Amino acid sequence: MKINFMKKPIKILAVLILTLSVSLFVLSIGARISRIYINTTPSLPVGFYRIVDEPIASGVYVAFCPPQNAVFDMAIDRSYINPGDCPGGYGLLLKRVFAQSGDTVFIDQAGIYVNGKHLPNSAQLTADVEDQPLPQYRLQAVLGDAEYLLLSDVNPQSFDARYFGLIARDQIRQVVRPIFIWSY
Repeated sequence: MKINFMKKPIKILAVLILTLSVSLFVLSIGARISRIYINTTPSLPVGFYRIVDEPIASGVYVAFCPPQNAVFDMAIDRSYINPGDCPGGYGLLLKRVFAQSGDTVFIDQAGIYVNGKHLPNSAQLTADVEDQPLPQYRLQAVLGDAEYLLLSDVNPQSFDARYFGLIARDQIRQVVRPIFIWSY
């Protein structure tokens, strides 16, 4: 008679994985109902962000639906962004506003300049970690009334405005504020 000692640990592992998956699902639904985003990406500090009723302004964090275009199609294909409920099947992104109407923006491979000031961690990379080429967006303009420059200032490898350019006002869904964040 053979006794398979591996069956019990496999069943326990399966139950643990199922329990963890269900718990994360319930937590994500609870967060949405309570108007909280959970950021797990390195583009912004990891943690919890609450939706607030504030105007879009330089320095605030926003949640936005990416516009449907080839750059974001590439981003979802390469898993730079997650799938979600936005048009095109894209997930909402959280970024910080660095420029808005009236600001002068210059973007090239050396980085992003707003009103003549170089932004930290804004130099473009030519390829991702898997050596796939990245878009090389260029811009020199004064932003219009409905244009925003959104990016990460904490991660030099973030997929942000240096690759996809400006975001229109109608793409921005909410202003969010960090309520509990930590470094990674």
